[in-house]
Amino acid sequence: MEVSPNATVNCWPVVCIGGTADVDLENRGAFQEWSQQESVRNSCKHVSRPTSLHTIPAHIEKAVRCAMYGRPGAVYVDLPGNLVLTSTEEEISFPEPVPLPPPVSIPPIAEIEKAINTLKNAKKPLVIVGKGAAWSERGATQVQQFLTKSKLPWLATPGGKGVASDLHPRFIGQARSLALREADTVFLIGARFNWILHFGLPPRFQKDVKVVQIDICPEEFHQNVKTEVPLLGDIGETLAELTPRLGEWAYDESTEWFKKLRENAEKNRKAVEKLVDDHSTPLNYYAAYQPIREFLANNDVIVVNEGANTMDIGRTMMPSRLPKRRLDAGTFGTMGVGQGFALAAALWARDHSPKTKVLVVQGDSAFGFSAMELETIARYNLPVVTVIINNSGIYRGLLPEDDKAIEGDRTLALPVLSLTAECRYEQMCQAFGGEGTVVRTVPEIKAALEKAFQKTDGPTVINALISTDSERKPQADHWLTRSKM
Repeated sequence: MEVSPNATVNCWPVVCIGGTADVDLENRGAFQEWSQQESVRNSCKHVSRPTSLHTIPAHIEKAVRCAMYGRPGAVYVDLPGNLVLTSTEEEISFPEPVPLPPPVSIPPIAEIEKAINTLKNAKKPLVIVGKGAAWSERGATQVQQFLTKSKLPWLATPGGKGVASDLHPRFIGQARSLALREADTVFLIGARFNWILHFGLPPRFQKDVKVVQIDICPEEFHQNVKTEVPLLGDIGETLAELTPRLGEWAYDESTEWFKKLRENAEKNRKAVEKLVDDHSTPLNYYAAYQPIREFLANNDVIVVNEGANTMDIGRTMMPSRLPKRRLDAGTFGTMGVGQGFALAAALWARDHSPKTKVLVVQGDSAFGFSAMELETIARYNLPVVTVIINNSGIYRGLLPEDDKAIEGDRTLALPVLSLTAECRYEQMCQAFGGEGTVVRTVPEIKAALEKAFQKTDGPTVINALISTDSERKPQADHWLTRSKM
């Protein structure tokens, strides 16, 4: 049941098919009897239960349609035990396949013109690309064309990374805090003013910031902040109408605003690269990510990134170049999804994109939540590579000598966020027939990655032991790392 809220809040289309007790045993205390439909209804777009074998195809068709049409989300189909164990010789009629991509709409042209005028009149404009752009059939292509023609500064939410490349010349993600704090006009493209964007409120944003927003869901407009120009419609099709209407206009890159953004981005980039270049051991997070970043630059990789600091730093250290090549904890912030996501990604890559690799980069705590899925990955001979950024704890852990020095009742004496010091997680993968190696230096990580991706018949775990007190780059304000208003 935890699948449905995670999928719906993250706007992912998921069809979940579950089973219940036989219908004639309801209310009699059947084995594991529970009202699944009512339990998941609040977190699903649609819930249904077929009453006969003949109705199952219609229920599945509607489930797929509801999951994919409108804003994507989770649906649930409940199959009682008496249907699961029933067969029939009668002919079953199947509905037509769900037409995909879904039907689209665009806003009134007058609203599109109003949006253009609002952007043209902005002194400090900012475009924010969200995950909704990736789900639009032409979303990524049209976003890229709009950014190229308008020459506006832009950044992406975590779910919007890859819709346009992080290497785009006007991507100012490394000046994110400054851009959000000082922008006078924000153009949300498939992004939402939720906790990830601090609700659009001060001190993260200007009190009187103007908002232009494209979204497929009308309830998202005026969420926390007034929407100056709401554009209800498909992102790709809306931008296909909007971009040509810009005419010869483009934002002037020589403005003080753009200059300030680029200077701030360069300052932050240099601060990060200083940490990247510090290869002293035990490694810090940024140095451990360096060989991973280099590998991603030269390969088509689906990245699954999960953890606390591991995920936050990974968003910066692993630039996204292509749409739908990154999965992380998402809007719902669910930990423990990494190996499950990797399993699904590897099956897709095997069947639809054989040259695409699957790389999981997790913190040691995040790995622990779903580590047994390694057995499933090994059982199916899937070449998933997992790098565990292991600091022996949640945020920070203990050195082995400090761990051993603890006396008395360890349930009381151990820091609550500590895990086993330098735990040998790679041996777990070896036990399942996969490969495992422990690394402590940048060259060792690089060599282990190259070797791991030569393996095509099962998983590899690279256990990267880093400093137990390694931290993120210091933030200017404490609220930059908090989700509260």
